[in-house]
Amino acid sequence: MNDLDLATELADLADSISYRHFVAQDFTVETKPDLTPVTECDRAVESAIMDRLNRERPEDSVLGEEFGSHGTSPRRWIVDPIDGTKNFVRGVPIWATLISLYDGQTPIIGMVSAPALGRRWWAAAGHGAFTSALEEPAKRIRVSDVDSLGDASMSYASLSGWKELGILDEFLGLCDSLWRTRGYGDFYSYMLLAEGAVDIACEPELELYDMGALVPIVLEAGGTFTNTAGAPGPFGGNALASNSRLQERALDRLGRVAPNIARTDTQS
Repeated sequence: MNDLDLATELADLADSISYRHFVAQDFTVETKPDLTPVTECDRAVESAIMDRLNRERPEDSVLGEEFGSHGTSPRRWIVDPIDGTKNFVRGVPIWATLISLYDGQTPIIGMVSAPALGRRWWAAAGHGAFTSALEEPAKRIRVSDVDSLGDASMSYASLSGWKELGILDEFLGLCDSLWRTRGYGDFYSYMLLAEGAVDIACEPELELYDMGALVPIVLEAGGTFTNTAGAPGPFGGNALASNSRLQERALDRLGRVAPNIARTDTQS
């Protein structure tokens, strides 16, 4: 079985667990030390994926949001069992399982499955990005060709993180320069970007498992994915992604500031 086929089966497995609990709302919610919510469904999905990877790819390493990192191979699967847990627990359908495979820092596979939306997005390096709806054939997706901030639409996360990063004024200035802004949030911002429905997507603070699956899909759709300082990929602590045409101007508007994680590392 090739890596993309395996990622597809992992997404099917995740959906079979998460969606029925979402519909039934039959789970308990706990608060993790970082004050974010977690359910037994998050853990059940991640456990099922890890068990399958252990059988199918025992030589690969894995990183999951709930159970951490295992193995030392540069080939690493990165899993967020439920991205958008706050939506999940409130009955909002914008949540997904994120699965990716990297070789070192090189993205190989990205898979985003959102069963409550009836949608899935995926990409394999060098083979383009795709989406499908339930019972519908897959279609290739591509970022927009909007090349002016004044004509651009941006999707973002909450305002509080931009204040904590110290660039709320710069962020609001970027918003003022755009045609349209909406707070779709989480994985969905980046999938809308890959489809060409929005032109910029950004979040001020993220973990690797939040971004791993998004990067290959955005890149294969023709987009650019960096952190707010301009460092490419999902390893920089936050995200600014665009249709590529707008990337440098958006970075300039935000001041090319390093995320808080980078600042902390510098000061320690």
